[in-house]
Amino acid sequence: MTFIGEVPPGLAAAAARIGDATTVLDADQVTAFVLRELADHPFDGRSVCVLVPDATRTCPLPLLLRAVHEALHGRVSRLTVLVALGTHAPMSEDALAAHLGYEPGRLEQTYPGTTVVNHEWWKPEIYADLGTVPAARIAELSDGRMELDVPVLLNRAVVDHDVALVLGPVLPHEVVGISGGNKYFFPGVGGQKIIDVSHWLGALITSADIIGTTGITPVRALIDDGAALIPSEKLAICAVTAEVADGAVDGAVDATVPSPVRVSGLHSVSFGDSRASWASAAEVCAATHVTYLDAPVRRVLSVVPQMYDEIWTAAKGFYKLEPVVADGGEVILYAPHVTEISSTHREIHDIGYHCRDYFVAQWDRFSQVHWGVLAHSTHLRGAGTYDAATGEERLRVRVTLATAIPEEVCHAVNLGYLDPASVDVAAYEADPDTLVVPRAGEMLFRLH
Repeated sequence: MTFIGEVPPGLAAAAARIGDATTVLDADQVTAFVLRELADHPFDGRSVCVLVPDATRTCPLPLLLRAVHEALHGRVSRLTVLVALGTHAPMSEDALAAHLGYEPGRLEQTYPGTTVVNHEWWKPEIYADLGTVPAARIAELSDGRMELDVPVLLNRAVVDHDVALVLGPVLPHEVVGISGGNKYFFPGVGGQKIIDVSHWLGALITSADIIGTTGITPVRALIDDGAALIPSEKLAICAVTAEVADGAVDGAVDATVPSPVRVSGLHSVSFGDSRASWASAAEVCAATHVTYLDAPVRRVLSVVPQMYDEIWTAAKGFYKLEPVVADGGEVILYAPHVTEISSTHREIHDIGYHCRDYFVAQWDRFSQVHWGVLAHSTHLRGAGTYDAATGEERLRVRVTLATAIPEEVCHAVNLGYLDPASVDVAAYEADPDTLVVPRAGEMLFRLH
């Protein structure tokens, strides 16, 4: 699979940025930067749609949103906050209030003149048709592995506003390489087909090869092509988070040592058009969100935080650890709070978890399943091979769930089971063959 290349020279420099990989910004610095940058941009009299992540991303979102609201309220004709769910479950009023920083039922008191809506991806009527990414382009991006026209559908709230402002963190990502920027449009608030094609394209490359890649990956190129069809002006405030342990003054935290309290600070904040702001933040993300090990480990205990409430999202605790696990090793997803695999994608129970080659070799059997579901399956099962003649699947590592999901369900979807009550984190920490990762899911681990 051919990558498109590095970020175009000068693209990152086209964005304004405060902070870098060595800094941890305070709230006053962040607020002042946002106010200054938005004050200088021509928002007056225009409508603005602010796209934000759901609760599966760590970010001091209330701090950022309050600054944006202060900068825009009274200047813009209309202000809408759209939660870019992708195909995740919708957020309740209580969840939205906690996520955005207002008391339930009192949005107007905190953010006067603002509307907050979930991306209701399950409703066909919410989409606007922006056109098509042609089959020839898909063939180019996939090295000929796929060739189909891809309709570009987008939540019409975006195109019904003059300006689309992305607001959220940039992180290593298993599908696109580095998340953020135009990814908030696709898959964030995009239609099913472009979600399926982009995710399956990433799966063909494989998560292990694409995750954390700072260049323009084929998936990034595809979503940039889709975003080019959006008639609204596209801007982004892209943040790079810094995990700061309670009492730490310099922001330096040992990722392998649990901390009783972790608060999310920011290394940097970038502002510019949606591509330039992303490129600026991606530079910082690559320097702050990758931990390198000198040798592979036999086992990982991946401690999944509460913000991932089902395996569909908790699987990030595997994606970002797979690269450092030795052949034949194991990743244990320790998440006693997780009770189900997915509340919105029940197809995963029908197909189970398998490597990429398992699906490619039996494409006639699986091609009608949503490709995004197939991609999720391969991402959690990791690298492997499949012999169509014998039906034998060989997987590089074992994946074990230590969750509230019953043992029979785990085995039925081709995953291992461990009783979460039997997990002694301290004992795993004392085991020289085990890497314990608290708050797994956002830091990428790689080998030197």
